[in-house]
Amino acid sequence: MEIASKYNPSATEDKWYKYWMDNEFFKSVPDEREPYTIVIPPPNVTGVLHMGHMLNNTIQDILIRRARMMGKNACWVPGTDHASIATEAKVVNRLKEQGIDKKQLSRDEFLDHAWNWTTEHGGIILQQLKKLGASCDWDRESFTMDETRSDAVIKVFVDLFEKGYIYRGVRMVNWDCKALTAVSDEEVIYKEVQSKLYYLNYKIEGSEDEFVTIATTRPETILGDTAVCINPNDERFKHLKGKRVLVPLINRSIPIIEDEYVDMEFGTGCLKITPAHDINDYEIGMRHNLESINIFNDNGTLSEAAELFIGEDRFDVRDKIIPALEEAGSMAKIEDYVNKVGYSERTDVVIEPKLSAQWFLKMEELAKPALEAVMSDEVEFHPKKFKNVYRHWMENVKDWCISRQLWWGHRIPVYYLSDGSYVVAENDEKALELAKEKTGDASLTMADIRQDEDVLDTWASSWLWPLSVFDGYGDDTTEIDYYYPTNDLVTGHDIIFFWVARMIIAGYEYKGTFPFKNVYFTGMVRDKQRRKMSKSLGNSPDPLDLIAKYGADGVRVGMLLCSPAGGDLLFDENLPEQGRNFANKIWNAFRLVKGWEIDETIEQPESAKQAIAWFDAKLDQTIAIMNDHFEKYRISDALMTVYTVFWQEFSSWYLEAVKPAYQKPLDAATYKATSEFFDKLLRLLHPFMPFLSEELWQALEERKDGESIMVSDMPAVKGLDLSIIDKFEMLKDGVGGVRTIRKEKNIPMKDTLSLSILSDEGFAPDFNAVLTKLGNLSELNLVNEKVEGAVSFMVRTSEYFVPMDGLIDVEAEISKLEKELAHQEGFLKGVMKKLGNERFVSSAPEAVVAKERQKQADAEAKIKTLTESIARLKK
Repeated sequence: MEIASKYNPSATEDKWYKYWMDNEFFKSVPDEREPYTIVIPPPNVTGVLHMGHMLNNTIQDILIRRARMMGKNACWVPGTDHASIATEAKVVNRLKEQGIDKKQLSRDEFLDHAWNWTTEHGGIILQQLKKLGASCDWDRESFTMDETRSDAVIKVFVDLFEKGYIYRGVRMVNWDCKALTAVSDEEVIYKEVQSKLYYLNYKIEGSEDEFVTIATTRPETILGDTAVCINPNDERFKHLKGKRVLVPLINRSIPIIEDEYVDMEFGTGCLKITPAHDINDYEIGMRHNLESINIFNDNGTLSEAAELFIGEDRFDVRDKIIPALEEAGSMAKIEDYVNKVGYSERTDVVIEPKLSAQWFLKMEELAKPALEAVMSDEVEFHPKKFKNVYRHWMENVKDWCISRQLWWGHRIPVYYLSDGSYVVAENDEKALELAKEKTGDASLTMADIRQDEDVLDTWASSWLWPLSVFDGYGDDTTEIDYYYPTNDLVTGHDIIFFWVARMIIAGYEYKGTFPFKNVYFTGMVRDKQRRKMSKSLGNSPDPLDLIAKYGADGVRVGMLLCSPAGGDLLFDENLPEQGRNFANKIWNAFRLVKGWEIDETIEQPESAKQAIAWFDAKLDQTIAIMNDHFEKYRISDALMTVYTVFWQEFSSWYLEAVKPAYQKPLDAATYKATSEFFDKLLRLLHPFMPFLSEELWQALEERKDGESIMVSDMPAVKGLDLSIIDKFEMLKDGVGGVRTIRKEKNIPMKDTLSLSILSDEGFAPDFNAVLTKLGNLSELNLVNEKVEGAVSFMVRTSEYFVPMDGLIDVEAEISKLEKELAHQEGFLKGVMKKLGNERFVSSAPEAVVAKERQKQADAEAKIKTLTESIARLKK
């Protein structure tokens, strides 16, 4: 194969991805090999590739490609999530653009639109992942609402209901006024905002001038007040016990109650109680049997129960109620106030606490085995710091609100009878059968029962993902028995509660074991200012544009060069550029090697033998270090190891040591060894740089059709004697010293030098031939005493001497050194003058004086060296 002068990623990537697909290298079926399984964190079906996906899926691909090369049956399952809230919102918006209101449609009509949207937009992100090189088994592509996954979700709901874990109740939930659905606690993001604290006067009923003052950040909610509460231990309000107050503007008479929940130090010590619109107020209301008045409609406008501002938006009402309260004389004062307000993660609107009938999953008992699994490292987190985050959530876990007031999703399998009772069943037929049994009425038809309108929370499908993708709830257990539990999960730490914890819970509940052995948490991709990358900020590049510009391998390497597990990646476009430069370095090194003329008759030089022995050991050490990094999930460190070895050790040292003289051929033995090293390096690089490594591996020698680097063996540790690596480091120092002398004395490389070594512990003869070649030495001698008239340098405790006879103008060199000596002596004189000043020494800061003493020591050392050098040259 002819090697082009420049690497062309676009041509290479499409060619080899098609080759891999055509040969079904990504495909996995159960066999006798050890399985290695990863399930993809399913991206939203309507999503597109972003930088976080790039990082996450690059790491997954590295792990799966490496496992495949280790001889394991590697299976990476791709798929997408139906994303109830996000997808329904997109469909509703498109319908609006077409002049259609969702309310005008039947459920089935709306779902037709939703499926059309999903078909049109779904899977785009998975096609984009192919551009990245993702080696998923695409025949296994799954969707959380396909038939197999949907059957699993419904079966699990029925099972958990029958076990007593699922219940229906009226509870205070987080209500999203834009999406018109409840959301879980984990889907609420709290933001610190600049608010106002409003102090309002409530008249004591039956008194002309007596009142109590309460403080609130939400004055519009006074319309739903049903009590004012004081702490029973607060002496200031003992006289109010048993009295009633009037709610401003509407004059509703409400009781003054006592509860130790009230913080006597906050605000005025009096708390208004609005049970329908605050979780703490709701609990107080339950304890005191208070009425609950819901003043908000689902969309955040005020309901008729509010009596005022009916149909107006909650925030507009806040603006309007302030002047009304001031005019009524009820506003005492207004203060600036910073507080945290909950926002919906999905729609970014302020969450409204709302009393609502919802379906809940009891979590306390289910969570126990999943908590123990992580705490005991049966499931290992990388990095381990996230164990404490997980433990805190699991020890304080709340019941999971699993119902959503949407149409797009898995419809809750609950069927109501005319009397309000219900049955739970997997399908209509079973539901009707159960309804007949329950009522004793054999004449019932489907017209007599009504399925719940709500759907399940999206996470109530994806928590089954490691089980459902292998049809873990079907009759044929072949796949689930072989592939489960999976090996590694790669995900962001922001969904540790939404998804990771819940998958572990489901694994222990339905398989009695963990769903994955290791969880690798990626950090967030941020810009140089540490801002999270987002479309709204305009700080996120298009990943496909980056791939087109720098090549997929360049982007993969760039993403990983500074991406420790769990640590944020500060993205800068010089990172993929650095990755591209590395790809070019590999390409050019390959062209150099393939460009050498080979002569089978030439004897192998001693310098080549020595370099081969060293690099063989260096490569063995590299493989061992990389294996250790992978075992500890230090993926970036593993990349940096092979990156450094290729760039510095192989290219800068090994190739320099073995390359033939200009326009001379290379011996066959050295070429064979070099090709084998290149082969191993490409295999080590393949998981990180799949396209380039395949291109060069195929060009390294003739390959049969169907051969690929991705199914070749990963190089193994041979257990070589690594002591020669340290000896080669001494050789590097020796070569470096000679090159420095050449540079300082302006001696070109074409001129040979003589080198004498007064050996102690800084020299080993193992690489004399390499030292001679790389230093371009005419002779190399071991001596027992210092060489006079030579320039010297130290390698550890050995002194290396390079005689200058005939190489330099001695008089000119002495003149140059004497000028430098005069400069150093003048500098020292100035320093000593300052240190001889008692006032300076006694009054200047200690660090300043110490710095001057260090200058003195440095100048004295330089003067000593210069004096010795001048003396040697004058002899």
